[in-house]
Amino acid sequence: MNEQLEAQVRQCIAATPDPNSGRTLADTANVRAMGMDGSRLAVDIELTYPAQGGHAILVAAMEPKLLAIAGIEAVSISLYHKVQPHQVQEGLSLLDGVRNIIAVASGKGGVGKSTIAANLALALQAEGARVGLLDADIYGPSQQRMLGLEGKPGTPDGKHFTPIQAHGLQAMSIGVLIGEDTPMIWRGPMVTQTLQQLLNGTVWDNLDYLIVDLPPGTGDIQLTLAQRVPVAGAVIVTTPQDLALLDARRALQMFAKVKVPVLGIIENMATHICSACGHEEDIFGSGGGERMSKDYEVPLLGSLPLDIRIREQADQGCPTVVAEPESELALRYREIARRTAAHLALQARNKRIAFPKIVVRDD
Repeated sequence: MNEQLEAQVRQCIAATPDPNSGRTLADTANVRAMGMDGSRLAVDIELTYPAQGGHAILVAAMEPKLLAIAGIEAVSISLYHKVQPHQVQEGLSLLDGVRNIIAVASGKGGVGKSTIAANLALALQAEGARVGLLDADIYGPSQQRMLGLEGKPGTPDGKHFTPIQAHGLQAMSIGVLIGEDTPMIWRGPMVTQTLQQLLNGTVWDNLDYLIVDLPPGTGDIQLTLAQRVPVAGAVIVTTPQDLALLDARRALQMFAKVKVPVLGIIENMATHICSACGHEEDIFGSGGGERMSKDYEVPLLGSLPLDIRIREQADQGCPTVVAEPESELALRYREIARRTAAHLALQARNKRIAFPKIVVRDD
């Protein structure tokens, strides 16, 4: 393959729009190999984020442009991904067994944050990533119910926890260690210490992403957690309602203070879909997430409706992404997952683990 043709192919691929990141593939993909067999081009492309559900769209965008290059009459494109660790807050080290931690937060309760966190984790897994979920809401844990977690976590050495497997995820929640009706009547320092134990004391196994379902609010506990947990990026969950947006803005500002990039906003309960007739209505207002996105110059990752199936499936321990994997709702979650991962892929990588440590000895 001559250098001129190779340069044309690389330029063509690099200029292809990436619908998940809002950039081009120059920012989110690398050409790892290419070759010609007669007039047939074969090219291997490594994405920097998982996007199995979006491969066909990317291939469809590249093929016509590649076929327009003189000498190419057929194209074979192979896509795969490799997730890299990204920068965390200054002074914090990456968690063993975890490449990236993504915090899911909201300014107030009742906006569906935990349901979003569970489905986001499952959607990232459906896109091809290795994913875990930590329920950091010590006062009101809910992931043990939403994911159908059963039994107590094991321990490899009497000091650490083995995460519980749920629908392929590695999961941990204080809810599996206490009774479902047991109140956590603890002060802030004890809550923070417990979260640190759950986070660092769990043996996470080679995760691309650990989704942390943070408690709602922006008080001292949330700020302390944001400062002590090595977070690569955060997602803010809100509803279109003005009161919810006020609190969501505070949550966004909290992450700005601790220098954690906000990957985007997810607008939940954007519309209500009637289970009887299918009529869709903006009962909580409309356009709130989009306005907040523009005000703070962060992406709107997607909107989700208020749909009875989401609530029923979460209550049954089988969230929508696994309960109805081909449904429109599940596909929305997967689109949001791709966008979340793509925007994280645009962030700076963690240089502290980019190169192995070299030791020179005189033997």
